[in-house]
Amino acid sequence: MIRVLLVDDSPIALHILQRLLSSASDVQVVGTASDGREALDLLPALNPDVICTDLHMRGMDGLEFTRAVMNKYPRPILVVSVSVEPDSPNVFRLLEAGAVDVYPKPRAILDADQERLSRELVSKIRIVAGVHVFRRSGAPPRVPQLSPAVSLPPHVPLKMVAIGASTGGPQALRSILSALPVAFPAPLVCVQHIGDDFLAGLVAWLAEVSPLAVRLATAGELPHAGVAYFAPPDAHLEFDERGRFAFSDGPPCDGHRPSVTVTLRAAAHRFGGGTVGVLLTGMGRDGAEGMADIAAAGGVTLGQDEASSVVYGMPREALALGAVQHVLPLEQIAPALVALAKSRIGSEATRNARSPHE
Repeated sequence: MIRVLLVDDSPIALHILQRLLSSASDVQVVGTASDGREALDLLPALNPDVICTDLHMRGMDGLEFTRAVMNKYPRPILVVSVSVEPDSPNVFRLLEAGAVDVYPKPRAILDADQERLSRELVSKIRIVAGVHVFRRSGAPPRVPQLSPAVSLPPHVPLKMVAIGASTGGPQALRSILSALPVAFPAPLVCVQHIGDDFLAGLVAWLAEVSPLAVRLATAGELPHAGVAYFAPPDAHLEFDERGRFAFSDGPPCDGHRPSVTVTLRAAAHRFGGGTVGVLLTGMGRDGAEGMADIAAAGGVTLGQDEASSVVYGMPREALALGAVQHVLPLEQIAPALVALAKSRIGSEATRNARSPHE
C-alpha cells in the first residue's frame, strides 16, 4: 500500500481528493491536515510514503511546508494546486524546494471529469512513491573532489555537450548549469522529459541562475559555445551536415519525442569524439543507446550516480549497456565538464605548437 497524507485548507478539496483516491486498491489515505504546520506535527506518527499538498494555505503554505519536510522528514511530495499551471513561476520554486512533481488541480473541481482526475492523480502518486528524496538543509554545498580519471587527456577538442534527463532533471540541470562558467568553450544541448506546456517555464527558471545563455533551439541555427539549448516540444532535436539544428517529427524513441537517444546519437554522428554525453536522473531507458553511440565514436560519457539521482533509471540502463565511462555524483558533473574542456583545449594547443618533424 502507498500511504498518503493529504494537506489542504479546503475541507471540500480534502473530501474530493479522498474520493478520487478511494478507487485505487494500492493507495491508502492515512491522514489529512488543513495546513503545513498541522501536517508537520502528524508526520512522525503517520509516516506516509507520499504527501499531497496544496500551495496556498492559511498558516504554513505549501512552499514553506515543502522546505520544512525536506529538512526534517524527507519524503516524496506531490503538489496538487490550482496555482501550478504551466505558466506559473510557482512550479519550479516548488521543485527547487524539493517537491518531486506538481498536478494542476482544476479550479472547478466539482464539475471536472472525476474519473479522469482519479486516474491521473493515482498515476502521479504511484510514480512519486518510487522516487528517492534527499534531505535539504539549506547549508552551502561542499566543494567536490573531482576524480582525476575524468580529466584524462583526450585526442580531439570539445565540440558538443549533450545532456538527457527525466524525473528529477530540472533540479539536476539547475545544479549543473549554475556551476558552469560563462566562457564555457562548447555549446550544450539538453533534452528534458517534461510536459510541453512547462518547457518555456523551465528554460526561464534555469536562465535565472545560469551564467550561460539558456534558450530553446531554433531549426537551422548553428549552436554557439557558452549557450545551453533545449529541444523543442514534440520534436526530435538533431543536426544537419553543417552542424545546424534540425528538427524531426519521426516516431517516438523509447516512448519519447523529443528523445534523448535521438539527440545523443545525432551528436555522436556529427561531432564524433568531440562529443560529451551526460545522462542524468530519470525513469525509463531513454538515452542508453545514444550514450553507447557517443562512446563508440570516441567521445566521453558521464552518468549521474544512484545516490544523487531522484530516479536511477536512465543512467542505470546506460551503465548496464556498458555505455557510461564515468559515474559521478551530481555535484561533480559540472566540474568534470570544465575539466574536460580544459584538458581538450590544452591537448589541442600542445598539438598545434609541435614542429612538423615531431
